[in-house]
Amino acid sequence: MIVSLLLLFGCSQKNQLNLTDFVDPFIGTGGTGHTFPGATLPFGMVQLSPDTRQNGWDNCSGYHSLNSTILGFSHTHLSGTGAIDYGDILVTPMSGTLLTEPGEETNPETGYRSRFSHSSEEAKPGYYRVTLEDDMIEAEMTVTERAGFHRYTFTKEGLSHILIDLKHGLGDRTTESWVEINGKREIVGMRRSTGWAKNQVIYFVAQFSESFESAGILENGTVLQDSQKSQGTDLKTFASFKFSPRSQLLVKVAISAVDVEGARKNLEKELPGWNFDKVRQSAKKRWEKMLSVISVKGGTESEKTNFYTALYHSLIAPNVFNDVDGRYRGADLDIHQLPPNRSMYTVFSLWDTFRAAHPLFVLLYPD
Repeated sequence: MIVSLLLLFGCSQKNQLNLTDFVDPFIGTGGTGHTFPGATLPFGMVQLSPDTRQNGWDNCSGYHSLNSTILGFSHTHLSGTGAIDYGDILVTPMSGTLLTEPGEETNPETGYRSRFSHSSEEAKPGYYRVTLEDDMIEAEMTVTERAGFHRYTFTKEGLSHILIDLKHGLGDRTTESWVEINGKREIVGMRRSTGWAKNQVIYFVAQFSESFESAGILENGTVLQDSQKSQGTDLKTFASFKFSPRSQLLVKVAISAVDVEGARKNLEKELPGWNFDKVRQSAKKRWEKMLSVISVKGGTESEKTNFYTALYHSLIAPNVFNDVDGRYRGADLDIHQLPPNRSMYTVFSLWDTFRAAHPLFVLLYPD
């Protein structure tokens, strides 16, 4: 069947430009499609995407097209799995009053979630954009393999904030976390959770393009006075900034399953600068290269969109799991070292993917 499919669409090695224009990441975000519209790279560790709800089987990816509010943008997501988990390291921007609880979906003013409209959304491979309507903040996302890159444009004058919620997750529960504020432009930490994965740990390093006006930590909903570090199961941290209208803030967040130093190395190697548009273009090129192994001849624009979106979705997982230095956390939870030029992957879902996805990888991406 695979050979027939490739013959039908005409397989060739010729490059076809702008194949990413045929990818619609919103396909599958309704019903029980379990896909997400956010930014990721082929087999990338990071899937930076909006979370519209935390629970429900139809919300396995963290995003559902029927929802009308966004909680924030977390860095790990499952796609098309039929199981809910991940949603690690939620980043939420806001202006004015600092809100530290999610609030009610039917009454967004009760928390940090924000209304949004699908008409303000844009999603392309490696890029996502939306306007958070409550504070009229434009949020843009792009990625490297192991790091997420946020760009926020604040329209209101005065104080604005970035909240990082380590209690937040998708269908799981935080069992341990810690966070530390380093100086005026960096926050680091760890989140351990139990859910579909029983003992999952994610470390992160978040760096900011502007210095904090102030920063703090909340434990069980209470701001800790004069504290730069804390640990617990209900932790949030925030950074506040004083902006003029149309000010932009860039936030880089790298993750690791090994330790904070692994996340820092990932950030330094993959995202050393602050050029958001350059990183976005690099992500687009990565996707163009992966999609160009199949050249479609004939068919309607809609059929090409369906085809290349399906190919795009098939390349989201499995996900690279080792840091740039070759270290990774094994199934035994110990830290292991890969030989040079080798990669470790996770999220295989082998009981499904052995039928078609992995044979497809062997045919199209033997390297």
